[in-house]
Amino acid sequence: MAAELVGYGPPIKRSVLIAGHPTSISLEPIFWRALEIAAQDAHLPVNALVAQIDEARLGAKNPPNLTSAIRQWLFARVLSG
Repeated sequence: MAAELVGYGPPIKRSVLIAGHPTSISLEPIFWRALEIAAQDAHLPVNALVAQIDEARLGAKNPPNLTSAIRQWLFARVLSG
């Protein structure tokens, strides 16, 4: 099962910098790992990728919270293959 690669676990809170401001984000371990992989694939630090996701979500008609936007962005990335 894919979840065995990371394991189930409660959300982990980390601080990222967006436009020089620390922002707390709580994500489950599997989402943190997926975000790290996506950042590596884009040759970006995690902070920079999160900033891009944040900018995109703020442009949405009804923007979700940042954590939700990150999960949705990661899932859309998987679906796009």
